[in-house]
Amino acid sequence: MLIYAAIDLYEGQAVRLFKGDYAQKTVYSNEPVKVAQDFKNKGITHVHLVDLEGALKGTTPNFDLVCAIKNTTGLFCEIGGGIRSMDVIDKYLGAGLDRVILGTAAVTDENLLDTALAKYGEKIAVGIDIKDGKVAIKGWTKASELDALDFCGKMQEKGVQTFICTDISKDGAMQGTNRQLYKTLSEQFAVKIIASGGVSTLDDLTALRKYDLHGAIVGKAYYTGAIDLVKAVEVAK
Repeated sequence: MLIYAAIDLYEGQAVRLFKGDYAQKTVYSNEPVKVAQDFKNKGITHVHLVDLEGALKGTTPNFDLVCAIKNTTGLFCEIGGGIRSMDVIDKYLGAGLDRVILGTAAVTDENLLDTALAKYGEKIAVGIDIKDGKVAIKGWTKASELDALDFCGKMQEKGVQTFICTDISKDGAMQGTNRQLYKTLSEQFAVKIIASGGVSTLDDLTALRKYDLHGAIVGKAYYTGAIDLVKAVEVAK
């Protein structure tokens, strides 16, 4: 299992939200590139980037910063947040990002998803944000009526090879991850599943590893010092 260390970007800063609430934002660094360099120094190979401004607006306000993180570290970088057009997908992948994550667009714009998959294949991941068993969209501000497991099944049929699944109720809360959710997902779907939200301890990572997941995202637990990334990489192996 791979550790994906997370950087959420807002106005050029590395921040974290509490349960996806933009009103409950903590700034952890004014130099996200240095944060990514620290990841690399600790043995991290994969970085999970989210443009939180982009998620709200459907634009790419942190594009230059995202590229700087990729170009400075050379790490595998995936990016999500506001990616709702082929122009933006082309822009990110053309600039050397390794994978883009479609969230809201995968729900609301089937043609975009199909076009992106046809052009880029495994470089397209789908972020499935789950709130009370339903898929949430638009920066987690709106719940859809889509059943999360049904939606996962549909995405697998379309040929999506990577799911990034977040239990919003756990995200940034430091209360542990939803182990039952990831156990269910790993049993039902033959894709790369990345667990996101609530990974608070090395025990969480030990438990997730048993489900044969592709990866787990470590965010707030790194910034608060609750998880040592060097140990996390070892545990995940």
